[in-house]
Amino acid sequence: FYGRGAPYNALTGKDSTRGVAKMSLDPADLTHDTTGLTAKELEALDEVFTKVYKAKYPIVGYTARRILNEDGSPNLDFKPEDQPHFDIKDEF
Repeated sequence: FYGRGAPYNALTGKDSTRGVAKMSLDPADLTHDTTGLTAKELEALDEVFTKVYKAKYPIVGYTARRILNEDGSPNLDFKPEDQPHFDIKDEF
């Protein structure tokens, strides 16, 4: 589904949270920015994350935006267990 030429390849390698919430593969929606999403879109995002992504895939990493500071240095305050929807016991 995510390989070259596959239906969801546009989602590969980027935080496409907005696109998932809107069920959109439009390049403008493939971003982490959730500003302006409707309550219905945010609910859909939560449902997809919980019932699809967390149910099917283990968390294996995070996008650089979460683990690095703007200058590229490591974000020493980053803790996976503090991330939204993350429950460390789910990963073991």
